[in-house]
Amino acid sequence: MAEIVIVCEPEQASLMMGGLHPRGSLYERPINIDSAKHMHSDFRTVLRQHGVRVLTVRDILAYNVAENISARVDLEAMAFIAMTYSMELGTQVEDLVEEDRRYISDDYKREVIETMSTQQLIDTIMINPTVHITPSYRDTGMTASYRFEPLSNLVYTRDQQITTCKGIVMGRLRSQQRQREVHIMRFCFTKLGLPVAGEIREPGYLEGGDFFPLGTDLAMAGIGLRSNFDACKQLMDEDLLGTRRMAVVRDDFDQNQDRMHLDCVFSVVSDSCCIMLEDIMGAASPKRRLVDEYVRDPASRKYSLARHDVEFSEFVQSEGYHIIPITHEEQLAYGCNVLNLGNSRIISVHAASARKIVKSPHFKGDVQVIDFSSITSMYGSVHCASQVVKRIPRRVSDSIGSPAVAGK
Repeated sequence: MAEIVIVCEPEQASLMMGGLHPRGSLYERPINIDSAKHMHSDFRTVLRQHGVRVLTVRDILAYNVAENISARVDLEAMAFIAMTYSMELGTQVEDLVEEDRRYISDDYKREVIETMSTQQLIDTIMINPTVHITPSYRDTGMTASYRFEPLSNLVYTRDQQITTCKGIVMGRLRSQQRQREVHIMRFCFTKLGLPVAGEIREPGYLEGGDFFPLGTDLAMAGIGLRSNFDACKQLMDEDLLGTRRMAVVRDDFDQNQDRMHLDCVFSVVSDSCCIMLEDIMGAASPKRRLVDEYVRDPASRKYSLARHDVEFSEFVQSEGYHIIPITHEEQLAYGCNVLNLGNSRIISVHAASARKIVKSPHFKGDVQVIDFSSITSMYGSVHCASQVVKRIPRRVSDSIGSPAVAGK
């Protein structure tokens, strides 16, 4: 059962920059910032109504900075790394008069940062500015131009890490423009006092949308367009899973942006029921996924391959799940990308697939449909936009009568 979920409210500056060229920012469609902020606010409200403690990245970064000098210094250090001063191409420091050369120095940058407000510091971290200086020989002696590398995909807090039975494991994102997000999220975990059990290193790639924790017996990871087997091997070799088995779900034949992560085509909606894109089901499907199952030896604690090339829907059914098929059209509308709040309480963004779930005789729960269209414009939905970082074991939450709030 989820106790703490981290989300990132659409950031005005970074989202505005990302929206200037959606495709180059990894977005699916053009976006309306005000609409995105409103829909995300409604999403956070729904989570809190289910008893989830919802924390935003900005709130975590800002927490205690005004009162605690140590927190202030830590945030300044992150902003210092995010901001770069450099001379404009074709010029050099020696082109500045000697008394102006300090304005390109780290000492001057530190002076600027130490004067910033908390929100200025966070904005700086979110947009990663580079300030290019050119000598002007008049007025203040120089002019500045700017380049920004905004964190325009941080709204999807699922991808930077996974949570396993061993704790938080930092991922490694495939897209270069998203690499900084991992450092931001790790900073947040450290500030919250949440220990990081490990991290994925080169040549591994692991994105949270490819990972499903299914209890203490089984963890499932998709590999293909974004994540790879090198990351899965690190998880197993370094005992970062805490499960007896690991299922590696291979996307060998499809690797399409519309189905980039495992959570784009599959999700668990109860202990005995799941949804799956029907196009990937069956051994004859050209988009099929294949599963390699690894089992940990209880003595050596090493994982070894137990079976391989099992068709995905066959594997899932062998685990006791009834499959509710989702059509291609429903999947493109994010019908598979749902968030399970526990005890089969589901948040969906697609009414038709939600109806299909509740009509299944194998599903005993509730589905709430919300409008998330301005967020899905950025190529992700409610599962992508949330990360459970702390869970209450079901036996504990049941005993205290808590509402079930588990992200899967």
